[in-house]
Amino acid sequence: MNVLILGGTGEARRLAGELPGHAVISSLAGRVTAPRLPPGPVRVGGFGGADGLAEWLLDNEINAVVDATHPFAATMTATAAAVTRELGVPYVVLRRPGWRQGPADDWRWVDSVAGAAGTLPAERVFLTTGREELAAFAHLDGHWFLARSVEPPQPPLPRQLTVVLDRGPFTVDGELTLMREHRVRVLVTKDSGGEMTAAKLTAARELGVPVVVVRRPPLPGGVEVVSGVAAAVSWVSGIAGV
Repeated sequence: MNVLILGGTGEARRLAGELPGHAVISSLAGRVTAPRLPPGPVRVGGFGGADGLAEWLLDNEINAVVDATHPFAATMTATAAAVTRELGVPYVVLRRPGWRQGPADDWRWVDSVAGAAGTLPAERVFLTTGREELAAFAHLDGHWFLARSVEPPQPPLPRQLTVVLDRGPFTVDGELTLMREHRVRVLVTKDSGGEMTAAKLTAARELGVPVVVVRRPPLPGGVEVVSGVAAAVSWVSGIAGV
């Protein structure tokens, strides 16, 4: 079969190497200059909306789509779900489980990054929401921010901002050192799930730092969801009748 894998997540990269016998194309959004590439053919950039995606799927005779985008890539997921439904192309969302709060964690859940900006319990803030979300905090002149991203962020930005350019996976010791060095008093993150960036949550627990956690956007109604690479491989095999 011709299989399209959407997303530059770790799960997407692993899945691309676990589908022998199929013609797999991986699609990356193109937001990072030097992304980690999966094995096999890769396309980079948007499709040009729903019409562009539909045309691309038809032109490339795609038989199945696995959406392994980031849990917060809501627009891409909504578009892919609608287009594949209209075309009758089998579609599944590969979505890692979210993080689970433990009894020793001080987490404050919010529905959006804007909501997080209005729910900061301290003034020295560690932002790990991604460089494209920093604008939501730009108006908070009374706060100091530490932001971590793969590439430098673009304005608008908070007035008091220190940027650390780094890419996971991160260690608990490294996160403890970073948070102590910058005297972080609150951590802001999205519920991305996975192990690559979970060390910050352990560090926050050990330091007694509260965490403002942005909930995941809801998935489109009626989509099939699997939670691991092995399950996605089984889904593809089922579609192929193997």
